[in-house]
Amino acid sequence: MANSSPRRYQSKGQRVLAWFVELIPNFFDRLFQRNSAPQLVFLMVLLLVLAIPLIITPLEIWQQGIVAILLIGLGWGVTDIEHKHAKGQTSEYLHLFMVWLSLITTFRYLYYRTNYTLNLTSGWLDAVCSVLLFLAELYAIMTLALAFFQTLKLKERKAVDLATIPENQWFKVDIYIPTYSEDVEIVRKTALGALAIDYPADKKRVYILDDGRAEKFRARREQLRQMCAELGCTLLTRDNNDHAKAGNINTALRRTGGDLVLILDCDHIPVRHFLKDTVGFFYSPKVSLVQTPHWFYNPDPFERNLQTGGKIPVGNELFYKVLQKGNDFWNAAFFCGSAAVVRKSHLLEVGGIAVETVTEDCHTSLRLHSLGYESIYYDKIMVAGLAPEKFSAYVGQQIRWARGMAQILRIENPLFNPKLKLSIGQRICYFSATSHFFYGFPRLMYALAPALFLVFGINPIRGLGLETLAYALPHFFVSTYANYITYKNVRFSFWNEIYEFAMSFHAGIVTFLALVNPKLGSFNVTDKGLSVTKRSFDWGSARALAVVTLLVIAAIAAVPFWLILRPQDAEAVLVNMAWSIFNLLLIVSALLVALEQPQLRRAHRLDRKLPATLYSNGAAVSGYTQNVSETGCQLIVESWADFLEDAEIELVGDYGARAFVKGQIIRIVPVSETQSMLSIEFIDLTRAQLDALSIVIYSDVREWYSQQRENVDDPLQSFKFIAGSFFRSFQQRNAEPSNVTRVRKQIHAHAQLYWRGQFYSGIATQISNRSLRLEIQSDAIEDVRLLEYYQPLVGVLLSQTADESLPNRLLAKVEQVDLIMGDRTIVELQFPEQVMQRQESKIKQLVDTLN
Repeated sequence: MANSSPRRYQSKGQRVLAWFVELIPNFFDRLFQRNSAPQLVFLMVLLLVLAIPLIITPLEIWQQGIVAILLIGLGWGVTDIEHKHAKGQTSEYLHLFMVWLSLITTFRYLYYRTNYTLNLTSGWLDAVCSVLLFLAELYAIMTLALAFFQTLKLKERKAVDLATIPENQWFKVDIYIPTYSEDVEIVRKTALGALAIDYPADKKRVYILDDGRAEKFRARREQLRQMCAELGCTLLTRDNNDHAKAGNINTALRRTGGDLVLILDCDHIPVRHFLKDTVGFFYSPKVSLVQTPHWFYNPDPFERNLQTGGKIPVGNELFYKVLQKGNDFWNAAFFCGSAAVVRKSHLLEVGGIAVETVTEDCHTSLRLHSLGYESIYYDKIMVAGLAPEKFSAYVGQQIRWARGMAQILRIENPLFNPKLKLSIGQRICYFSATSHFFYGFPRLMYALAPALFLVFGINPIRGLGLETLAYALPHFFVSTYANYITYKNVRFSFWNEIYEFAMSFHAGIVTFLALVNPKLGSFNVTDKGLSVTKRSFDWGSARALAVVTLLVIAAIAAVPFWLILRPQDAEAVLVNMAWSIFNLLLIVSALLVALEQPQLRRAHRLDRKLPATLYSNGAAVSGYTQNVSETGCQLIVESWADFLEDAEIELVGDYGARAFVKGQIIRIVPVSETQSMLSIEFIDLTRAQLDALSIVIYSDVREWYSQQRENVDDPLQSFKFIAGSFFRSFQQRNAEPSNVTRVRKQIHAHAQLYWRGQFYSGIATQISNRSLRLEIQSDAIEDVRLLEYYQPLVGVLLSQTADESLPNRLLAKVEQVDLIMGDRTIVELQFPEQVMQRQESKIKQLVDTLN
């Protein structure tokens, strides 16, 4: 997980290596004038045929050991060269070489595994487990080969400039925002973003498609109606909920008149330039769909509960940064349900959004491609959405996808169905997508295989030992190196196993049931915008994995007994022990995802660097935000100033949208000799201010900060980071920094505190718009502990000097009492919100005049 940085070739050896590396694409470019899909397929098939002798040639164990070392060393060397010296086409060709090398080592291992290690003669239980493990390995190898095919070449797209097309020829676009039961505030932010999209007003209409017709949602629908009337969008409802989201969209298709439809999940807030970057592709008449990435500004359960701190790419980055680009090369990029523009006429031609499965998006794409239409994947983040906050919600979302993909595989059979007019590349890509979620039971089998041997004496692999490792390790390492070249920025080593272990039992059940009966199961809406207020463990979602964890622990505990009682099996025992320890580290991390960590903030902060101006104490101070949300921000200012606790803040978006808000400065943290960071909480926001803030934060965005990831995978560091998950998950997180400075003006004024019918004289030393600090003689108050215990509402008389005839009268609440060494008691007072309306102007006047 080190940062990538350009390297300059210093030595002669490095310059020679760089020249050699650059020679590779030049040679292949001359050999293949057009870098087309058929040529790539032909090249890979030819190389695999030529490699058959390398796959089946038998070797002695010591010879295979040398070959294993050479293969692993070659794979590491090529990967290192690619990381340090290659880019662009050079990197692609090195990846192709590594794919070829990986397939050779994988098929050599499979050939050995099939001929020498299946345990079919030692009893029916051993035979059954041996076959199950072998099937799991076949599935993993198939998945590896399919992924290699998908990523042979990644297609990079550039937007078609609409400026070259007369505006009167631009397409009319309907923007659909389907919703069911989500919080109206979530829908409002997406509607605001859709209305703010930069596109001619007469060619764009925004529709809220509300499916919440149940009695319990009646009040919510009225709120949506009021919101639409206020903002200027159209609410569409229907009299049934048939086919859930797909049926909701299909109903709208018959009631709206646009040429294109932009579909947005109700929590996917679009940026201003969304349509200008996507609509241009549709001037090619065969284009049916333009899909863009889904991006989530809040941490998902893996990031929050394992406390990765943003150092690990989130789960969907592999799909949106690599696999969809690979699909696009084969014209197989598919619809993902949101953040996509579709051509309405093509959609109606296939009967609208597919309703036979719960992954209606991918199913619809399959039918569009089957008619010969084209799809585009444009890799630019242009929506900001909400990931499921809780692990249970994440499980529900993944279960729906797993069920839907299995349904498509069962109903459509994209690999062999002759009725589907798909190319070979499209068939393979769709088969890869629809078979992906069958990882559940194979992943569990990998965890259980060594435990079955060590705990129950069941032996699924005959002759497991050094010879098996000599064939298996090159397969494992070289395939990892091959994937590293394309995955190094989007999926770090061993994290795929954690994602799959966490979902293995749930995915295994739903895919099995979908194969048995595709009609089993129903569409479930993923809960968004939930709040996790305390630490808890989701036993319901992790129960099965917890049982597997205990079994693996028992397997490791059984090793000493094996070594004492059956020393002749030491080789197999030690290999299974190492396998179990490796599994345990990954499974425990997957299990800890169910340990819900509390959120530290009311709203999720986004790492946006927005220009800002702070107006405080009659001065305007310029700065920029370190992060920002609807409830507050951290603001970096270039100079120290006499800030008051309350201030006005102006935030400016990338395209000039502005939001003026009132904020309370909670603390100041020094950053350098000239800079300080102000933590600001927004207060008393009006509806208009909230809307303006939403536009600035989520819509007025030129490029989201997650578009480019600088971190690069380091397998060893990634494994260490996973091993540290246990300690991080149980760490107590602190929301407040330790070096805090309270924002108050230093004064020396006369004060009297009125409590229980008596006045107590003292000195006011600090004041702000929200609080006051008094110093009183320690022996003045008879029982100062009662003052601290009850924290009562008290009266305060303030004046610059003791002889003023009309001191200012205020009400304040005791917040804290500190006994100082000597003869002083410090009383911290807070001005309560309930009386601020009556005394706010008086407090501000005192802040300005007291010295």
